[in-house]
Amino acid sequence: MNSNDQYMQLSDYAHNAYRHFKTITRHKSLVMHYCFKAGLIKQGLLHDLSKYSPAEFMVGVKYFNGKRSPNTVEREILGYSAAWLHHKGRNKHHFEYWIDNKPDGDRNMAGVKMPVKYVVEMFCDRIAACRVYLGEDYTDASPYEYYARSHSHYMIHPETDRLLRRLLIILRDYGEEKVFAYIRRRVLK
Repeated sequence: MNSNDQYMQLSDYAHNAYRHFKTITRHKSLVMHYCFKAGLIKQGLLHDLSKYSPAEFMVGVKYFNGKRSPNTVEREILGYSAAWLHHKGRNKHHFEYWIDNKPDGDRNMAGVKMPVKYVVEMFCDRIAACRVYLGEDYTDASPYEYYARSHSHYMIHPETDRLLRRLLIILRDYGEEKVFAYIRRRVLK
C-alpha cells in the first residue's frame, strides 16, 4: 500500500468519524428535545451517552453509511453487534435491557415490564431515529410503521408493548402536540 492509499484511508476514517459524531449528536439532541417536551429532563440530558464511548463510537465510525444504524451493518458482517450488546446493556430505554429469565425457574427468557418513564424515552428515541435516518421522508406515521414491521420478533412485555403502541398510534393519528400532551397529562402522572 502506498502513502496515497494510506492517506485516503485516514481521510475516509476521519470523514466517517465526523459524520458519525454529527449523526449521533443530532439524534441525541432530538431525543433530548422530545424528552423535555414529555417532562423527562434528566433522561433527555443523559440519553445515549454510551454512544460516545470507544466500544460504540469506533464501530459507528467503521460501519457508518448515513442511511441506517452502523450496528445493523456490523451485525450483518459479523453475525452480531458488539456495539449494540454494549449499548442495550447500559440504556434502560431499550426493551432489550429488560429481558430476563422468567421467575418460575424454567430458565426461559421473557420481557419484563418497563418503568413508564423509560417507555416514554423509548418512544422519544424512536421518533428521533426515524427523523434522522428518514430525513425528508419522515412522517408522524414512520415510527409506528417501523415498529409494526419489526415487532414480530420482539421479546417485550405485553403492557410495555401496549403503552408504546398506543403512543405511536396517537402520534400517527393526531401528531406530536397531542401525543406529548397525552404523555404529560395521562402517562407520566
